[in-house]
Amino acid sequence: MAITITQSAADHIRRHLDKRGHGLGLRLGVKATGCSGMAYQIEYVDEPAAADQLFQQFGVSVYIDPDSLPYLQGTELDYAREGLNEGFRFRNPNEKAACGCGESFTV
Repeated sequence: MAITITQSAADHIRRHLDKRGHGLGLRLGVKATGCSGMAYQIEYVDEPAAADQLFQQFGVSVYIDPDSLPYLQGTELDYAREGLNEGFRFRNPNEKAACGCGESFTV
């Protein structure tokens, strides 16, 4: 199974990489935290790690470390604006529950 990136997310990533002036893509990962147990992490990638798994769509690259990959298999990375709120949205089929604030999830 792969990670998919929507056109909206790809456009957003590309704009920010262009504004930043360098970088190969984004790293998507998970960390243990929050009231539900895990939270998504996103950071720029200037130099990929040797073990990173690479997913590309719409001309952008998303790197995932091997420890995070089992929790992210099948996830769709989207970017949306809703009223005054905007940000990445994760459609993760492994997610069993999320906290009320939306900052963490359980698998």
